[in-house]
Amino acid sequence: MSQAPVSDQTARGFEPPRNTQFSVFVDNRVGRLLEVIEVFHGKPLLLAGLSVVDSADHSVVRLITSHGDLARRLLERHQLPFSEVSVLVVELGQGKTLAELCRHLLAAELSIQYAYPLMVQPRGLPAIAMHTDDPLLAAQILRRKLFTLLAENDLGDNAPRNTPNGSGGPSEN
Repeated sequence: MSQAPVSDQTARGFEPPRNTQFSVFVDNRVGRLLEVIEVFHGKPLLLAGLSVVDSADHSVVRLITSHGDLARRLLERHQLPFSEVSVLVVELGQGKTLAELCRHLLAAELSIQYAYPLMVQPRGLPAIAMHTDDPLLAAQILRRKLFTLLAENDLGDNAPRNTPNGSGGPSEN
């Protein structure tokens, strides 16, 4: 029996927070990572996540920014070859551990294809970016288990600066 394609939005209206990961392909030479990073220097976005996977001939620089559309335009303007994919960004801490996250996804027989930590902590807690074989299902499971999923607008200047308990954080007197 064939099934119709399932959209990103379920019948209950859930759509996972969007984060675009860019995979930039560069020659494996000294200084190439700096060249990629400098594309974003001084621009109105934040480089929130970074992972480098290298081989003998080339490297793949995976990155997440706080403004995916601008990042895409900058990469195109600098003629850097890249691909993009949606990833989940999951906040950890406050009793929500990486082991617990993995257990919940394993129980649903979901595979984490790769994961890496973010360089930012918008609410003072660590977060990881991850790509799974079914991001919509993974997001639904993690939300049901009360994990906080972050979107790109949570990662930069638009990020809510309150702490997870809603107290307003360290800047509040």
